[in-house]
Amino acid sequence: MFDFEASEDIKEDLTKFTKKPALTSTVKKCVVEAVGTFFLCSTIALIHSKPEEPLLAPLAIGLSLAVMIFAFGHISGGHFNPAVTLAVFIRGGIDYLSALSYAVSQLVGAFLGAAIQKEIYRAATGPSALTVYPHSATDAPFVTALICEAMFTFALAIVVLNVATTKAQEKNSFFGLAIGMTVTVGAIAVGGISGGAFNPAVGIALPAVHGITEDLPLYVLGPCIGAGAAALFFRMTVDEKELKKE
Repeated sequence: MFDFEASEDIKEDLTKFTKKPALTSTVKKCVVEAVGTFFLCSTIALIHSKPEEPLLAPLAIGLSLAVMIFAFGHISGGHFNPAVTLAVFIRGGIDYLSALSYAVSQLVGAFLGAAIQKEIYRAATGPSALTVYPHSATDAPFVTALICEAMFTFALAIVVLNVATTKAQEKNSFFGLAIGMTVTVGAIAVGGISGGAFNPAVGIALPAVHGITEDLPLYVLGPCIGAGAAALFFRMTVDEKELKKE
């Protein structure tokens, strides 16, 4: 009596209605940049290494960056750092709108990580407890700390550009460790002088959630200077045929 079989048009409409909307490529990239930066900042915020194990904190930071790069590098490039994004932009590997979107996403992830871990740490240890945040040595001149931040951000950015944005190193299996261990080396070498941020998102968010802002110019200028210099050096030294879009 009644024909309950749906027509092909109705079936097609139902399929469109029930199908989960896919995230756009740009949104996916921004989301993973925020997530990766979140975990990097969370690791730094909660590290309270034992005095007898001075290498524990830099190693944990480098490894957290490495695993996030291995997890998300194939989606967004695994920057998790506005300075790295700046270097890739100057190098020509990303357009300016994407670079701006990355930087905003990284800052959002960094502030979320810093704020959440601050509350977790205070709940566990007491309301006056502070999570870890980068800060320059009290007796270190600003210019000295600035040079340290610029110098090792240069190292970080030049490693990223060479291992992750050239045709010769395409699809290599070591890029995450190379980048993460560069941060470890920098933190060990100059962490006691400049704080070893090498990352504006980290250098802004972690101190800011505690209301500490005196080193913010250091952690913006130093990494940006280092990243810009690295991108220019990369363009001067790499063969044009090795350049590839990210």
